Amino acid sequence: MATDPQPDQEQTDVADLSYEEARQELIELVARLEGGQAGLEESMRLWQRGEALAAHCEAWLDKAEASLGSEGTSEE
Repeated sequence: MATDPQPDQEQTDVADLSYEEARQELIELVARLEGGQAGLEESMRLWQRGEALAAHCEAWLDKAEASLGSEGTSEE
């Protein structure tokens, strides 16, 4: 069984993370998955966490894009 180097990260609710925190955790998680050292159960757990992190990052970017779009239209 592989050891979890940062168990606190995976216990943090994704919704409580900033964009930068979620992105960094996602990068680390992908590296762990690509390393191939995790067993099937851990890989599935990491995959699910990664999906949640990716969705959270996408929501942050969508919100930023909408904010920039609305600011651009108010200047015209």
